[in-house]
Amino acid sequence: MNPETLVADLARNGRRAQTVLARMSDADRADALHAAASALRADEATILEANAGDIAAGEAAGLTGAMLDRLRLDADRLSAIADAVDAVADLTTPVGQMISRDERPNGLVLERVRIPIGLIGIIYESRPNVTADAAALCLKSGNAALLRGGSEAVRSNRAIEASFARGLESAGVPAAAIQLMPTQDRAAVGAMLKAAGLIDMIVPRGGKGLVARVQADARVPVLAHLDGICHTYVHSAADPAKARALAVNAKMRRTGICGAMETLLLDAAFSEASALVGDILDAGCELRGDERAQKLDPRIKPATDEDWDAEYLDAILSVAVVDDIDGALAHIAAHSSGHTDVIITEDVDVAEQFLNEVDSAIVMVNASSQFADGGEFGLGAEIGIATGRLHARGPVALEGLTTYKWLVRGTGQTRP
Repeated sequence: MNPETLVADLARNGRRAQTVLARMSDADRADALHAAASALRADEATILEANAGDIAAGEAAGLTGAMLDRLRLDADRLSAIADAVDAVADLTTPVGQMISRDERPNGLVLERVRIPIGLIGIIYESRPNVTADAAALCLKSGNAALLRGGSEAVRSNRAIEASFARGLESAGVPAAAIQLMPTQDRAAVGAMLKAAGLIDMIVPRGGKGLVARVQADARVPVLAHLDGICHTYVHSAADPAKARALAVNAKMRRTGICGAMETLLLDAAFSEASALVGDILDAGCELRGDERAQKLDPRIKPATDEDWDAEYLDAILSVAVVDDIDGALAHIAAHSSGHTDVIITEDVDVAEQFLNEVDSAIVMVNASSQFADGGEFGLGAEIGIATGRLHARGPVALEGLTTYKWLVRGTGQTRP
């Protein structure tokens, strides 16, 4: 079967299943998700065995340590995936929520009500947890999903999808509500991107190359998740102990996630800059800095122009010394990807200036950028972090997977 026919068949099946989902009560959808979470736990051995096969293949292919970390599952990570599905099941659904209600002078009553988007195509790399997270969020919000994971996680994705689907079907959800593309043929991705009228929205979740291809080729609306070039600015009024702990956590807790700090900006007047960079170096991170940063520690290597725009997703960090808040804001405006940017300071006025002037999807004060995550935001899970300005921004969860329609009730009004 050629890719266009395959995608069209899958999409039509998904659209039919979505009409069933839209008619189901929220309680029934929640029960189905709890059943899917239980199935994931019951199939732990099968899923971890499949993941071990992906890890072995990735090691043989020379994947980086950061890529392998994103790919790897263990009992704790799989349990967390199942817990996230349960958490999504228990969230309040936005579907059916009244956004606004107004009665016009002529007696017409107008309401805006949230509804599912329809069939959502999700194209992603590396992380097998996306299979369950995306499926759960789509189903809870009344959407069907067509998933296309990366080839490096194909065994894990298939095992998770099979387990998830078994749980859903046991609760009466049509099997086609959540479908995983049965081929890794790249032409199938192209067919998804051109399936206007069949797929209602595409969500790419992966590296710059994947997102760029999707945005360039798509004939379907795209909700884009771009690079996580996240900055942390340590202001002159930062608490030294707080700054040192936050900087190490922001970079080294998990280097391969999109919320990991990739550039550290140090105020020239911050008193413990040398100690702070020493902490990060001692934690096993390579630092690449400008001339002033290199003077803080002889282990800091010189940075190139490319370093300021790099999403390393590894134990590498660029470091620059700036004169003041204006210098930090200028650097962030020039190099941030609009994902997550942080200031560490005890000066309330400076913190407010940073919050107001940094134009990123997530802006934080005195917190690790590693909190840039839908689960940490109380959203249960996320389908990605949108860095654009339209429709949804930041962690995209249930509300971001809905649109709305107008309901107009009249009593026989005619327009003069």
